[in-house]
Amino acid sequence: MTSPTTAATGAGVRDDVEAALRGRYTIRSSAVVDLNLLRVRISSNLAAFAGYGFFSRFAQGLAAEEQCDYEVVCVDLDEDPIDPDLLDPLADRGFRADRFRGGFYLTHHYGPPAHLATRGNRIYVFGRRLDRTIWPYFTKHLLTIHAVDHDLVHLKAAAFVQPGFGASLLFGRGGGGKTVFLTQACAAGADFLSNTHVLTRDDIVYGVPSAMRIRRDRCFAEIIDSRQLEQHLDANEFRLDPGLIFGREPVGRATIRNLCIIDYALDRPPCFEEVDEEPFEAFLDLFAFAIGTYGLKDDVLAHLDYDFRRYGAAYADMKRRMRELVAGTRRLYVNADMLDPAVRDRTLARLAE
Repeated sequence: MTSPTTAATGAGVRDDVEAALRGRYTIRSSAVVDLNLLRVRISSNLAAFAGYGFFSRFAQGLAAEEQCDYEVVCVDLDEDPIDPDLLDPLADRGFRADRFRGGFYLTHHYGPPAHLATRGNRIYVFGRRLDRTIWPYFTKHLLTIHAVDHDLVHLKAAAFVQPGFGASLLFGRGGGGKTVFLTQACAAGADFLSNTHVLTRDDIVYGVPSAMRIRRDRCFAEIIDSRQLEQHLDANEFRLDPGLIFGREPVGRATIRNLCIIDYALDRPPCFEEVDEEPFEAFLDLFAFAIGTYGLKDDVLAHLDYDFRRYGAAYADMKRRMRELVAGTRRLYVNADMLDPAVRDRTLARLAE
């Protein structure tokens, strides 16, 4: 992991937003976030911007600058106050921009009101505590539109690779045990692929590098205390760089072997069951398929210039690709106490069968 760099405002005016507000804010830090198949430059007028903390891999050098797919410019209005009358004419109009102005970002994420101004692959956001928009909204949004534009599927999933046996993707409800399952699998020798987001094409999965979000429980309490981990967005969540715990770089891509719904519950019998295509796909629709899971339908429609036909075709293609993935891969429902070494080893052996 490399650190964000300090930066000054560039010499050239790139668009009407920068032209209209030139001299009213100063970019004081910047970083190119490497998300495997895409790179995003995040810039801020704060020298110590907390939004960089969500990521675990950064690119450097001129090549990184030239190869950015998207750019997010975060302007904190407490650091550089700007008259709202100057921002309003520049701001986007539409569903997401209206929600940002009301302080709602995505799903259950809220914060101070903010203005969005999209100019091609560059997005400006003006507001306060803008670190609360980077992972909850911008990362999910950019991964999804990148998937739309490049014939990929964006799924909410953890993933690991058993060397010689392929990747297992982990889906499930919040608190269902995906992170514990992933961590224990990697502790037993599997390679880390992703904690939260993956992109797929056919039977290949691409991990999205990021910091892990962990909670204080019997799996992570000792790690949180011994490493004095910093808090994540919420008070009961902490940030963990996968490289610190697994001691090796995450795998970038792998062939998919298993799709697993992880649903750990101590009060229910353990299980390792195969699942039919239709119920499995129905679960993924609302718990993994990014457009539905994160409520990004309006964002994708706006990205496609509000063209119903383009939207319908893109959505149908992505659903078809997900359906083909489900049909061509082993589908499992797993309730296993991965903190029990015997259960863990037995479960991993069955995944490698």
